[in-house]
Amino acid sequence: MIRKDDTNPNEEVIDLGLVISLLWKHIALILTCGIICAAGLFLAARMFITPKYQANALLFVNNSSLTIGSLDLGATNLTNASSYVNTYVEILKSRSNMELVIDQSGVPYTYEQLRRMVSATAVNTTGLFQVSVTSPNPEEARTLVNLIATILPDKVGEIINNTSIKVVDYAVTPHSRVSPSYIKYTGIGLLLGIILCSGVILLIAYFDDEIHNEDYLLTTYQHPILASIPDLTSKSAGKYGYYYGGSAYGKSARRGGVD
Repeated sequence: MIRKDDTNPNEEVIDLGLVISLLWKHIALILTCGIICAAGLFLAARMFITPKYQANALLFVNNSSLTIGSLDLGATNLTNASSYVNTYVEILKSRSNMELVIDQSGVPYTYEQLRRMVSATAVNTTGLFQVSVTSPNPEEARTLVNLIATILPDKVGEIINNTSIKVVDYAVTPHSRVSPSYIKYTGIGLLLGIILCSGVILLIAYFDDEIHNEDYLLTTYQHPILASIPDLTSKSAGKYGYYYGGSAYGKSARRGGVD
């Protein structure tokens, strides 16, 4: 994996060909580790992450002439629906409104907790916007977002003159979760397992200071091999080593001991 640089023999470079060859040689092990990590992360997501559900209500805003106090915010100043949504969401997420929703619904949440559960997005560039509530309980999500859709028109009308909000669609109980994504966790586990296993294999190969065959000497040191002594104790005729005293002495030699 590490060899001498052709232009500067004092420096070592990484041979990408050897790296790819080494990883391909252990491809079965790498894929096995990836599958094990993918399965582990999938099971962890199933067992330890609480599923969450999202209920959505659709509302329509009629704001031909918006005024807040003495300030005119006509339709020419609010050029897209996202501008309206930002205004209404801040009104919606005010402490007084969130606490009103908590009191009427009886949910065991604080103002900060409920605020994080509520979101709103504009529907393209229309006067429609969608209010969403994400909760571990699908029935609770539906109840909260429908209560917000009921409260919001009156609260906005109290603050912004000449504006009306109508409910287009009330939320229904969601039957599919929005998180966690088991496919996402499985994919992350697979990728993580492959990377970790590949890293360990390359790390072991980097610190391996044994000479396993003639090709290693040729690619690493780029010096001709004058002679090789067969390992008479080896069952494989293609392996070489140093034989001494009837034992496989130096069957795999150290890098520092080869000239």
